[in-house]
Amino acid sequence: MKTPSHHPTDESLARYSAGTLDAGPRLVVAVHANGCPHCRGRIRSLEAAGGALLQDLEPAALSTNAFARTLERLDQPAPRIVAPPVLAPDMPSPLRHYPLGPWRFVHPGLRWRRPALPEAPDANVIMLKVAAGQRVPEHGHTGTEYTQVMAGGFSDRFGHYVAGDCIEMDEDVDHQPVVDLDGECIVLAAVEGRLRLRFWLGRMFQPLIGI
Repeated sequence: MKTPSHHPTDESLARYSAGTLDAGPRLVVAVHANGCPHCRGRIRSLEAAGGALLQDLEPAALSTNAFARTLERLDQPAPRIVAPPVLAPDMPSPLRHYPLGPWRFVHPGLRWRRPALPEAPDANVIMLKVAAGQRVPEHGHTGTEYTQVMAGGFSDRFGHYVAGDCIEMDEDVDHQPVVDLDGECIVLAAVEGRLRLRFWLGRMFQPLIGI
């Protein structure tokens, strides 16, 4: 896979580093960073900057029994850590521990499945598999959309994207992705908010995929 040409914004990487990015977008950014040295470096820099800011904060006063409570915890047995099962070994490591389920039919050339996030059951995150040359229904978003290309490629009026690229679109953007002619495209997508699907056909599909 070539070095990605499209990345999350610095604002999104900062929110990811601070732990304030919603669960669905956080998963998409984690999958992107897993294969993108540039974004891994940016995340490390942002985490270091956050640590430096914490060091500059004024110390907070502790409660009078804080030391005694710490000693009590040292006497307790260490919690047993159980590694989560690997459910999708063919996926990038951030996705491997999430149930994916089978691909579900939407219409000829379009299938979907949803990663189940136990920490955020209502997260608007989905995987789409779209056949070569197919158009995804035209849509906008009530919040920012994050799309990681897992395989293949697609184009919209803003550019061309291939495996490894992460595309971030805000609520002011409407677009209609068209998959490349040389093969199917698989993406992982998440929305902070909901999709705004155009035309009756797109609105008919929305209840099927629930995003």
